Amino acid sequence: MRRLERLLGIDTPIVLGPFGGLSSVALTAAVSDGGGLGSFGFYGYTPDRIHDTVTALRAATPGRIAVNLWLPRGDEVVPGEIDVAPFLRAADPLFAAAGIAPPEPPASFMPPLADQLDAVFDARPDALSVVFGIPDAGTLERAKGLGIRVIGTATSVAEAVALEAAGVDAVVATGSEAGGHRVSFLREPAQSLVGTFALVPQVVDAVDIPVIAAGGIADRRGVAAAFALGAAGVQVGTAFLRTRQSAATPGHRSAIAAAADTDTVLTRAMSGRLARGIPNRAMRELEASGVIAPFPAQNWLTGVFRAAAAASGDADLVSLWAGQAAGLARLDDARKVLEELRAGLPG
Repeated sequence: MRRLERLLGIDTPIVLGPFGGLSSVALTAAVSDGGGLGSFGFYGYTPDRIHDTVTALRAATPGRIAVNLWLPRGDEVVPGEIDVAPFLRAADPLFAAAGIAPPEPPASFMPPLADQLDAVFDARPDALSVVFGIPDAGTLERAKGLGIRVIGTATSVAEAVALEAAGVDAVVATGSEAGGHRVSFLREPAQSLVGTFALVPQVVDAVDIPVIAAGGIADRRGVAAAFALGAAGVQVGTAFLRTRQSAATPGHRSAIAAAADTDTVLTRAMSGRLARGIPNRAMRELEASGVIAPFPAQNWLTGVFRAAAAASGDADLVSLWAGQAAGLARLDDARKVLEELRAGLPG
């Protein structure tokens, strides 16, 4: 019953969902301080920023921490092989609304994974979670040598089995209810939309490593259901994103607080990859244009106006990532969310 706690050295089998671009030291520390596994998303982070963030996390909490990286799927585009002009033109009204000019293409859309991994291993977090793929043998060997647990992420039974065969220590079984990106890697995300209630018990039956349930879990009832399905722990995103400790803008948190069960959709508009969020002007206009760049070019170009909008407080131009249980995200303090979730754990 305490497999995950023993594996990760935590007191409570509750994992904070890692938010690429929306993680905060305060939120990660709050979950770690409460005995869970605080996570921090490093999508797009340079090695120096990774080092500085882990240093800040270590200073903020004595608890266990995990960091998250995106693995390449092999379909990523790079500057120079894609003409971004038509995609920038499609977003012209959104740049204008944000009060900025369309940007020039960067030298690269994202830092090299090898450099990020070097920085992570130098910083030595307690755990490394990955999405969109399977870590290679060298990465797993380095992590094992440093005592860093590796957590894979699966949207299907086949992905979970492949992750276990590769040698990860635990797997997150993330159902289609979850907010943010659909992190499938063996099949297209639209072909891997399995709900949490169906996915978790099938993954539990298929692998021997601890299974962490994710997607649609926002209160004690979801936690109790996950454990009834055989999960060894839960990963929670939207309920924590709603809290004041997260890096979500006030408008984003308000949108989560006001969301109902049918108020999220799946879209490629904001990043070029399928993700679940609450529709706003940016999402609707980009969807209507039909001109959406492949990943990560789309994520780069929307990131420019999203950053300006976040600074000005315009919730119509940011990514309002949220899961289908947003209507259950009723608490605005991370400690209270953790207390509520803990109430659903087996006795």
